[in-house]
Amino acid sequence: MFFSETDLSDFIEENDVKFIRMTFCDTFGNMKNIAIMPRELHRAITDGIPFNATGLLEASHQNLLLKPDTSTLSILPWRPQSGRVVRFFCKLYHMDGTPYEGDLRRNLRETMKSLQNQGYQCEMGTRCEFYLFETDMEGKPTKKPCDQGGYLDVAPLDKCENTRREICLSLEEMGLNPTTSCHKHGPGQNEIDFACSNPLTAADNMAHYKTVVKTIAAQNGFYASFMPKPFKDCSGSGLKIILCIKKDDKSIFGNSHEALTPEGRAFIAGILNRVREFTMFSNPTINSYDRFGYRAAPSRINWSEENRIPLVQLLYAPGRDGSIEFRSADAYCNPYITFQMLLSAGMAGIQNNEELSDNMNAANENSAIPTLPHSLEESIQLALESEFVRNTVPKAILHDFSAAMQKEVDAYHLAKDPEAFCFDRYF
Repeated sequence: MFFSETDLSDFIEENDVKFIRMTFCDTFGNMKNIAIMPRELHRAITDGIPFNATGLLEASHQNLLLKPDTSTLSILPWRPQSGRVVRFFCKLYHMDGTPYEGDLRRNLRETMKSLQNQGYQCEMGTRCEFYLFETDMEGKPTKKPCDQGGYLDVAPLDKCENTRREICLSLEEMGLNPTTSCHKHGPGQNEIDFACSNPLTAADNMAHYKTVVKTIAAQNGFYASFMPKPFKDCSGSGLKIILCIKKDDKSIFGNSHEALTPEGRAFIAGILNRVREFTMFSNPTINSYDRFGYRAAPSRINWSEENRIPLVQLLYAPGRDGSIEFRSADAYCNPYITFQMLLSAGMAGIQNNEELSDNMNAANENSAIPTLPHSLEESIQLALESEFVRNTVPKAILHDFSAAMQKEVDAYHLAKDPEAFCFDRYF
């Protein structure tokens, strides 16, 4: 929704807003912010707020400007009712006022425009899992899950219910549109689903989601972890990404698998043909690869119209447009890069008239089906060798992202206790 500066000023005064958070994500998807006073809003909109971005977006030294995207205004409901706090997601600019090429929100927006110019509309949604752990007397996290509940359990087995409800209510108050929530397979494991929206809004929602979950969990005496595989013998936590692509107001994935259009097949093929190349971005931790292939987590590059644990699953439900679900990502990804990769890969499939092989249908159980990368180290090499990745991600971002991932791999190989290394980094 568009807000004029007058609208914003009235809103801030009427709601007793005392602090405005200017938020953005660094290269790795971590939320960052600068808080300004309400009297600084006009300057922020007109000229921008300068900050030192060294090490946040590129390794090289540089100063950038933050300008609020006024359509992203949201109140932080867990802050005091008196002296409230609001947040904006921000656009990034060079000091001379030109757009910063490493602004990952802007890059995703440009990808959306490219789809629109080709006659396509896109909506995306997410389903993200996390674990809740008990804390000790000092409030520090333990490795003990908050319950021993299982899939879709209710109280008293499900001891996450009240916290999950508060998270959903906070998300709703912020306008992030959660739809369903439940206890998942692991002890203390939860999932919250979001309604589909345009890709930029969906990425914004995902970026802020982790902050909301951790904040509300802490208020309830728990610690929330998005670690992809915290337990060897329990389900890992993934991020399922739903895509609905339309042309002429009709889903290219049809309303049943028999009605899957040639464009829909090509879009899926584009993702499957490039997923190994961008897995470094969708699964950017050492621990991410321990999750692949365990229980419901995919390991093979396949698709299915049935629930056969594929990488890409066709989704059909009464009253909803046909869509697909990409199932290998995890919450440590930068959603702006990952969403851009998925859209760009799918559209490349359409542009190149790529064929979706029935041999890659999960129902065929073909042992020749290729697999996802087995390690972060392998993913780094695949990304650096990929022409598709080089054409999609700014050169400096690719260089710094891959260098940081390689540094992580090197540190892991030097660690005396690999399991402790992963818990220290990702728990």
